[in-house]
Amino acid sequence: MKAIVTTLLAALLVSPALAHGPTPIKVNESITIAADPKAVWAVAGKFDGLAAWHPDIASVKATGGDAVGAERELTFRKGGVLKESLDEYDPAAFKYSYRMADPNLDVLPISSYSVTFTIKPAAGGGSDVQWYGRLYRGDTGNEPPENLSDDAARTAMSEFLSSGLQGLKRKVEGK
Repeated sequence: MKAIVTTLLAALLVSPALAHGPTPIKVNESITIAADPKAVWAVAGKFDGLAAWHPDIASVKATGGDAVGAERELTFRKGGVLKESLDEYDPAAFKYSYRMADPNLDVLPISSYSVTFTIKPAAGGGSDVQWYGRLYRGDTGNEPPENLSDDAARTAMSEFLSSGLQGLKRKVEGK
């Protein structure tokens, strides 16, 4: 009888570990730009201004300006639209945070994300720009297909953020 109870308890303890959904994925991209933080913020600091410097974005339709709760709709050059909403906006700290409002798995294999964009003075001059976030893969089930997996989500977001930072650097530095 003890063996049966022990086996049942072990099965109950192991089952939740095997039946978990996705875990949050963290992505962090950064770049140093040869310009003062104020100059970088002048280009990148508007919630509705992403199309002016991100090479993957064709256009942005936005409402609410830079106020918390503002919304934007990003149209990608490759096709597709993502909707986002602004959670925090602090121009004195050169920082804003936003989240996905409505997933579009054809654009990014991600079911949800929250992202923060910051600019800080670099140690040797210029600006350190950091774009980081937390996200969940496109398929939140226990066995996602490869195109909606953790790796697919991490890669897609890293590429999007990195491409944007490279575009920002080109725009600000004029290269």
